[in-house]
Amino acid sequence: MTAIRFRSSTCATLPRASASIAGAGADPASSTHRLRIACALLAICLPTLGHAQTPAWREWSGLRTASPAALPPRPQRSAGSAPVGLELRSHAGGIEVTAVNRLAGPVEVMLVADGVPPSAHPELPARAIVPGGGRVIVASLKAGAGGARLRLPAVPGLPTARPRDVTYVYPLRDAPVHVGQGYGGGFSHGDPENLHAVDFAAAPGTPVLAARDGLVMQVESDATGRLDPRPGHDPGDDRARGNFIRILHEDGTMALYAHLQHGGALVEAGTRVRRGTVIGFSGNTGLSAAPHLHFVVQANRGMRLESLPFRMTGPGGPLRFARVGVDAAPAAP
Repeated sequence: MTAIRFRSSTCATLPRASASIAGAGADPASSTHRLRIACALLAICLPTLGHAQTPAWREWSGLRTASPAALPPRPQRSAGSAPVGLELRSHAGGIEVTAVNRLAGPVEVMLVADGVPPSAHPELPARAIVPGGGRVIVASLKAGAGGARLRLPAVPGLPTARPRDVTYVYPLRDAPVHVGQGYGGGFSHGDPENLHAVDFAAAPGTPVLAARDGLVMQVESDATGRLDPRPGHDPGDDRARGNFIRILHEDGTMALYAHLQHGGALVEAGTRVRRGTVIGFSGNTGLSAAPHLHFVVQANRGMRLESLPFRMTGPGGPLRFARVGVDAAPAAP
């Protein structure tokens, strides 16, 4: 399955107060400080197997890219850069704190300080919405606030999302429906972000379909294999979820397709896709016990993600995912 906890937390330590930061006759250019330190928290977990077809590398129908004017600026991610970054810029009055969103969809951020919060406007903790590919000043810290450690947790999506009652399509092409772990599965579907997740068994290379129209918000496809779960892994490690695609829907909800194969994404951030479009190929990357697709629909409920129950139709008609006890083991493949 997959824990799918997209949570980004950026940290920075304010420079110690000095004459230049306080603006005591210093050259503003020499007092400019930019700090970008980020760490993404995304947990993604485990199992399943199955069989299907290998990918045929060709152009798939169903893709349509909106005109540049209709899309947010496509974020350019450099190696090691986190989805959401934190910038500090000193000026005569103090320090300006800016959130930088490198995703193609909106995120909610909250600026917090460890220990005694510095004097700021607005007061900390301060929340803000940052549009896709955008940047927003979250707060201005008054002069003399040096030495504080700031953190910027970030959650994808808008807290105003209002889920609609829609029917999703089975997200695998030409593959039998085999659920390895469903709602409330005890292996890794017990937390709010994954309570209503479903793990579909699928051999590596099975075409993955967009289950609903939407905007590709985030794509990761560099993971090369699965992780050994025995040593244990930090849930904040990006490698845990392997390769994945996050798609933003019209109502503000988001679908996440995880554990894709290496290089298995056929879409880019900022691309609009129709339901039924082939967006990638399933795999076994990250914390995955066996090849499968982890599928979950989530909404931002105010600096926290919650998974949502969903209706889905498959090759033979409606699919029903019964909720199981949290102590239940995943189904055998």
